[in-house]
Amino acid sequence: MPAKIVPLRLSLSCLILMLCACHSGREGVAQTSLVIPTQWRGQVGPAAPVEARWWRSFNDPLLSRLVEQALRENTDILTARARVDEYRARLRAANGDRLPSLDAGVNGTRARVLSSATGLPVYSTVYQGALQASYEVDIWGRRADTAAAARASLEAQQAAAAAAMLTVASSVASGYLTLHALDRQLALTRATLESRQNSLNLARRQFETGYSSRLEYVQAQAEYQAASAQIPQLSHQITEQENALSILVGNNPGPIRRGGDADSLRPLPLPTVLPSTLMRRRPDIIQAERQLVAADATLDSARAGLLPSINLTASGTLQDNALEKLIDNPFRLWSIGGSVLAPLLNREALNAQVDITTATRNQALYNYENVVRSAFGEVNNSLDAILRLEEQLGETTRQAQVVSEALRIAHNRYSNGYASYLEELDAQRTLFATQLSVIQLQNNLLLAQIDLYRALGGGWRVDGDILPSGLGGNGP
Repeated sequence: MPAKIVPLRLSLSCLILMLCACHSGREGVAQTSLVIPTQWRGQVGPAAPVEARWWRSFNDPLLSRLVEQALRENTDILTARARVDEYRARLRAANGDRLPSLDAGVNGTRARVLSSATGLPVYSTVYQGALQASYEVDIWGRRADTAAAARASLEAQQAAAAAAMLTVASSVASGYLTLHALDRQLALTRATLESRQNSLNLARRQFETGYSSRLEYVQAQAEYQAASAQIPQLSHQITEQENALSILVGNNPGPIRRGGDADSLRPLPLPTVLPSTLMRRRPDIIQAERQLVAADATLDSARAGLLPSINLTASGTLQDNALEKLIDNPFRLWSIGGSVLAPLLNREALNAQVDITTATRNQALYNYENVVRSAFGEVNNSLDAILRLEEQLGETTRQAQVVSEALRIAHNRYSNGYASYLEELDAQRTLFATQLSVIQLQNNLLLAQIDLYRALGGGWRVDGDILPSGLGGNGP
């Protein structure tokens, strides 16, 4: 070989490597600006750990049964679990792509030709076997990064399934407690209707005996009809709530059994959870984090695509006129080789792909920061809502007691002819509205408690596992 050719080949090889090492991407990798607060904005209540199955703390067996049924049969959860199975299979495919490929084949040919010498037909049978293997040396870690991205994507889908379970459990609990609140409002309306029936009877007697005017009698009738008109509306709301709850737990629309005493449902003790614990517990934060990890690994894989790839191949063939000899004999023809491939002319497309993955990675980072900040905001909002609702409920309860006493006095004054029916009428309206507000505030306080448990990650940890039972956290 001429001496001048060797330096030329070395120079060409170095040029190829230098080209492959260059990256002209325009997108820069963003850096995080997230600052984790050291404490909550509001004061957290007495220390109490967040329970895995927090809905059992309401001491209502039917509520627990509904939540557990929803976790088994809700279609959103089933869809999320199916998506986990999909990404688990993708991980297996990515890991399998890192292994050598081996292809085998056997061909058989039966031929009939005419002999040029005799003109008679000649029959021949030929069997041919082939075996080919190839392997791409992952020298730059491109396939390893692809597998790492697939694993992080699987973990993100597992966290998404956990988030779906948390959302469904919270929705079932909220719907069940709201159903109890509607039942209480309906019972209060019926009791109010009965009370106004008594007032209507009294107003009729007062009018018939001449102690009051027809105006007061008509006003009593109007108030009775106003209370009566709310019963169908509340009944319809109960039906809608039952149907929504039935669908949520995986059933067809239908009635929902209630259990326990609605008046015994009280807010649970507020848990004390550190911000770092919050980040470990909330599945949406884990999902965003794993998506960021997957985006980083995908970016590394795209960058490795700019570098040369090394392929090793081996093949062997044999041919015989007997099938059994095809199996017994070793390969008669074989070859082993290797190649180094470096992208040259399509580098702009490869650089653009790196820019795409860089932009996708930056989006994942910004999404992660937004999820974390939103999580802290939700917890702070829930804590403040519980505090303010407790204050409002206390004031409204005391108002109901005062108005109830005012109604008693107004009724006695009207019955004895010392006051007009307007005083009792006004007290009736105020008491009814205040009692409805008490029921609604009590329910809102319970719903805020559920929102807090959801914001803190609720029942995401089951029996000490990072992910809910049945989703798996050990990979494929």
